[in-house]
Amino acid sequence: QVQLVESGGGLVQAGDSLRLSCATSGLIFRTYAMGWFRQAPGKDREFVAAINWSGTTTDYTDSVKGRFTISRDNAKNTVYLQMNSLKFEDTAVYYCAANRGFNVPDARSQYDYWGQGTQVTVSS
Repeated sequence: QVQLVESGGGLVQAGDSLRLSCATSGLIFRTYAMGWFRQAPGKDREFVAAINWSGTTTDYTDSVKGRFTISRDNAKNTVYLQMNSLKFEDTAVYYCAANRGFNVPDARSQYDYWGQGTQVTVSS
């Protein structure tokens, strides 16, 4: 079966960095666009970043541009989210998701598979 497993979350101070990983199995990874979403308590799940099948196209929500970088390693079936200069408002559960396509969708409904999430907490 398809599995997406996030890791790398934790408790950090504002200004610190974290690198999230999402290991996938049960799908032909190179045929999927991958995305990261996050959800804070009391808020809707929001788009963070996406990357197309080859890693040549990326998209980010405005609040993370210049700080976060999404990347993928198709040989390892893994997508990453490098998060630098973390802010308190970045605190959320971060989810990775897979879309069977070659674009960079930003809507939750466009993704076919989801991981269970990893908690990122940033203290101010």
